[in-house]
Amino acid sequence: MTSTVPADLSTTDARPDGTGTHRASAMRRDGVRLDGIARAFPAAEGPREVLRGLDLEVPAGEILAVVGPSGCGKSTLLRLVAGLDVPSAGEIRIGGTALRGTDPRTAVAFQEPRLLPWRTLEHNVALGLPRGTARRAGRDRVRHLLQLVGLEHAATQRPREVSGGMAQRASLARALARSPEVLLLDEPFGALDALTRLRMQDLLLEIHAAEPTTVVVVTHDVEEALYLADRVLLLRSLLEDAASTSIARAVEVPGARPRDRADHALAELRVELLAGLGVHTHQGTSSAPTASPTPTETPS
Repeated sequence: MTSTVPADLSTTDARPDGTGTHRASAMRRDGVRLDGIARAFPAAEGPREVLRGLDLEVPAGEILAVVGPSGCGKSTLLRLVAGLDVPSAGEIRIGGTALRGTDPRTAVAFQEPRLLPWRTLEHNVALGLPRGTARRAGRDRVRHLLQLVGLEHAATQRPREVSGGMAQRASLARALARSPEVLLLDEPFGALDALTRLRMQDLLLEIHAAEPTTVVVVTHDVEEALYLADRVLLLRSLLEDAASTSIARAVEVPGARPRDRADHALAELRVELLAGLGVHTHQGTSSAPTASPTPTETPS
């Protein structure tokens, strides 16, 4: 396959011979720290608080899943860490440095792939590369990422020529193109069918094993959160509890990845988290879990 990555799009770590370096696995990763974060939006009746008193540390290399009811500030939290929004109070630090606007150390992938329809998949992935680096380094980085997400065979195809799952894989590769230290995922698999969603979860874990960046993923799917994450952060709606801080609970997920989806310990945590979301399963925690290919959704 002959790549046609644009000359002005590539990675900044080029060797003198132009081959470039894939620094993702070897570089020191940075974590995220949030101190006293609050976010309020103007409303006719006065400021409407979405987040309040949010203190959180995400160590380097951790996968943190964020769940909660609609309106609790999950996507707002992600936008704040991405530098796309500014907190009303508090401070966010990445690797010890205070966040001021968007930061090249972070990358975001959304629920929709948001690919440019007139560009090939490889050109869409190349859009995520830092500017001003060597052509060959960028070509090598894009090829590596397409192989990582299993799309090397579809590099020259356009978004309309591939499935939704393939388009989402291209979107994930684009987010990884700059070798981000912090990867932010906002319901990245929510629009996919159940089987493709399960496969994408496994793919994300494979990518994290190869390039262990810090990951914060927002999801409505409790099973997905428990399968992917080291910790699950449960947020509460401040509309329902005006006196509390945003964090209702933080749950450590036992076991090393990849986990058994039918693990009894995960089934018990699932029941507890769903109860925290106001969803009662009518199933005792001692009952044996029943495997299902369909992810369980919490209320939107």
